[in-house]
This record gives sequence, C-alpha cells and structure tokens, in this order.
Amino acid sequence: MAQQGNQLDQERFSCSICLDLLKDPVTIPCGHSYCISCIKSFWDEEDQKRIHSCPQCRQTFTPRPVLVKSTMLADLVEELKKTGLQAAPADHCYAGPEDVACDFCTGRKLKAVKSCLVCLASYCEKHLQPHHDVAPLKKHKLVEPSKKLQENICSRHDEVMKMFCRTDQQCICYLCSVDEHKGHDTVSAAAERTERQRELQLSRQQIQQRIQDRDKDVKVLQQEVEAINGSADKAVEDSEKIFTELIRLMEKRSSDVKQQIRSQQKTGVSRVKELQEKLQQEITELKRKDAELMQLSHTEDHNQFLHNYPSLSRLSESTDSSSINIRPLRYFEDVTAAVSQLREKLQDILRDTWTNISLTVTEVDVLLSQSEPRTRAGFLKYSQEITLDPNTAHTNLLLSEGNRKATVMIQQQSYSSHPDRFTSCWQVLGRESLTGRCYWEVNWRGRVYVAVAYKNISRAGSSDECRFGRNDKSWVLSCYEDSYTLWYNNINTPVSGPQSSRVGVYLDHRAGVLSFYSVSETMTLLHRVQNTFTQPLYAGLCVYDRAELCKLK
Repeated sequence: MAQQGNQLDQERFSCSICLDLLKDPVTIPCGHSYCISCIKSFWDEEDQKRIHSCPQCRQTFTPRPVLVKSTMLADLVEELKKTGLQAAPADHCYAGPEDVACDFCTGRKLKAVKSCLVCLASYCEKHLQPHHDVAPLKKHKLVEPSKKLQENICSRHDEVMKMFCRTDQQCICYLCSVDEHKGHDTVSAAAERTERQRELQLSRQQIQQRIQDRDKDVKVLQQEVEAINGSADKAVEDSEKIFTELIRLMEKRSSDVKQQIRSQQKTGVSRVKELQEKLQQEITELKRKDAELMQLSHTEDHNQFLHNYPSLSRLSESTDSSSINIRPLRYFEDVTAAVSQLREKLQDILRDTWTNISLTVTEVDVLLSQSEPRTRAGFLKYSQEITLDPNTAHTNLLLSEGNRKATVMIQQQSYSSHPDRFTSCWQVLGRESLTGRCYWEVNWRGRVYVAVAYKNISRAGSSDECRFGRNDKSWVLSCYEDSYTLWYNNINTPVSGPQSSRVGVYLDHRAGVLSFYSVSETMTLLHRVQNTFTQPLYAGLCVYDRAELCKLK
C-alpha cells in the first residue's frame, strides 16, 4: 500500500510536461500546476496563435496569464524530496513508444501488463483487476501484452477471427466461413492450434535431436583435433629422433672413416720413413766406402793395394728399391671416390624416400570422413582403376581386356605356379591396394561374388579360410539372378534391391565404410558395412560365369 501511495504522490507532484517532480511550481487559472520553465516554453510556442492553453485540460486563456510561483506547493515538493521521493522514471510505469499501452487509461497511459484475446484490449494492472474479480471475465484468455490484437479482427466483417480455413491456410471469422470460404475445410482456430502444436512438438523434438547430434559431432571434432595434434606431435618427435639417430650414425661413420684414414696414413708414412732411413744409411755407408776406395786408388805401394783391395771392394747388400713405386701415386683418392659414391647413393635414396615421405604427409587425411556421395557423378570422383592379378587367378579363370575381365573356362589356363594363386575357388584379386576413398564398378553375368579382402587371405586348399566372405579377412556381395546376399565371417545377410547387371562398390577405408550399390539409371544402396579396416584392402571376384571391372575414366 505504501508503494501505491508513493506512486500516487509521484503522479500528483510531477510536471506532466517534463514528467519530473515540479521545479519552481506555478498554478495556472484552470488549477493545473507545472514547472515555471516548462509552461513558459510551452506558451512561447503558442504566442504566434495568441491563444494559450493548458497542456492537460486544453482550457484556453486570453491574454497570457501572469505566472506566480506557488510557494506552498514548492515547499511541499521540497518536503517530499527530503523523504526520498523521486519522480518515477518515464519507463517505470508509463508506456513508451515501444511498449503496449493500456487501452482504458485516460491522459498519459500506463504500460499494459496483459492483453485479452476476448476483449481484444490491453490492460494495466489497475484496469486488469476486473478480469481477476468478475466471474465472466475470469474465463477470458489473457496473454502477454500484444500490439497485434487488431490482427485478430476480420477486416471485412469486423468480427473476431475464431476459425481457420485449411483450404486457404488463413484465419477467418464465422461470417467468412458462410461467405467466401463456404464449402472450404474449416475448423476452429483452437482445433487448428492443437494440430499445429503437435507438429510444433515434433519439430522441436527433431531440432533437439539434431542439436544432440551436432553436439556429438562437435565432441567428435574435438576428439579429432586432439587426435590430430597428438599424432602430429608424436610423428614430429619420432621423426626428429630417427633423423637424430641417422645423423649420429653418419657422424659415427664419418669418424670411423677419418680414424681409418689417419691410421693408414700413419702406417704408410711410418713405412716410407723407415725405408727412407735405410736408404739414408746406405747412402752414408756408400759414401764412406767410396772415400776408402778413392784413398786406396792413390796408394803407391802395390803390395799394400793388393792386400787391402779384397776387403774394400766388397759392397754391403743394397736396399730393395722395387718397393718404391715410381708410378704416379693415388694414396687416398680412392677413399674420396668411394665416399662420393656413397653420397650419391644416399642422395638418390633420400630423394626417393623424401618424395614418399612428403606424399605420405600430404595424403594424411586430417578431416572427418566426408559424407558418402549421393549421385553417381559424386562417386565417380573417387573412381579407382583396378586390374586383376594373374598370379592370384584360379587356373579355370581366363583373364582378358587388359586383365579387367574374368571368364570361367572348362579348360585350365597355363598359368605358372605361384604362392599367391587360389587353388580351389574360382577367385582372383586385384593388383592395387585400396586405401582412402575408392569407387569401382563390376559388370556381371550368371553368378558372381563381388568382394574386397585383405592380402593375407589364405590361397591354398578348400577351407573357408580361402573363400571370400567365409572368414574375417573378406567381405562379399553375392549377385545371382534376382537376389543379393552379403557374406562376412561365414554369416550371410539377405539384401533387397533392384536387379542390375552392374554393381558399384564404394570404400572409405579410414571411416571404415564399405557400400554396395545397384547401378542403373539411378544408384540404389544395397548394403553398407561399418567396420574398422586394419590393413589395405584389395578388390576381388569369385566368378561362375563372367565378370568385368568397368573402365570409369
């Protein structure tokens, strides 16, 4: 109640022009009070009309009244200010341009708190009270304040539109239903709302489900980011470790070669110096011998000459000079040539290996698997050229058309013996390993098994380990007359779909998706396998008549 009293006081002592508490209040002849500056400004604009009026009651005054400050009213306003009373903000209770105004307020309108769909009017708290107290009004439908209430009135008949025409999909009044909408499928607006409400709930459920799905996708993407970052960090760490080991190995080999060269250098120099010393000693000895012989040649006593000559004429054994190679010496040039040859080989290896490494890094699929194509043109973007490997073909299969076509023959073919050959089943594998996203098509006749398999599937013998689809190393779609069957690990799954002489196979190795399609003017999914593939896969055929891998490029 105190709050209502304060609000009332605020209204009584507020200037209706500035909406604030009165400042220097004046009372004009009609009894209404204003701020002196507000009413002066208002009348200044009316001076040219020579008629001055009250902004509230519109009473006119001639001549312009003389304004005198109301001392008692000013004191009262000041006293109210001391109690903490302030003028109510304009948007506190009065309706602004963006608000819904009360239809029953006179003068300055208050904000509406509810709108009535029966009365088609909006009410402030005060004028809404009868809807809470009066029994008939209690049944009215109250909603949040709305500016669009008039949209519920039929512009033609000025009646409330309580019906809905399903034929024209629009709200109508009762008169419309017997007039221009006569014979149309019409129901009450409430009934149509109930029906649409059900649809809305279904839509919300679908939206919420999609939100949940997208949330899961976001989490999967976050896991993908973490997996990419973790894998990249580990690859960098491992690569740096491997390259460091290679560098250390090269440094070790360089050090070993250096030590061997220095050791051989030391041995060679030592041998040369040893021979050099021997030769120097021999030269000294020969010079000494030459001096003695020269002295003997000057001896005049014949007997003395003949006596000494035998001992002086004998020469000591000479050093073998054959060990001295007179040809141009190469020494360690051959070592340099050998190291250069090693460098060239390493460069070749590094160039080839680097190309493979670079391609491997480039081909890393760091995105979530793309959605499966919906059209044949979309599948053909991933078309894979596949040829059959003669070394795997059973001897009763004739390969032709560039090893793309396999035909069953009564007479065995003269294939050479090979450990990869299937010995009991009329089967053959493709040459190309399949990773990433691939697509190929098979034309078939009679009875054919279109397969994919790991390379390590067994080849010899007649056990299920060798037969496509009878083990955990292969998946196969059996195509026969008007039926299809999917085989994996000796479990068969009947597959329904339109009969066609052409089967399309789509593989997303990383995503673990393998799909078989019936290909005609349109593509129809026959069966999709979801699995984790641990090795590269190879296309395969088991033929009881004829099958051919189609050229798609």
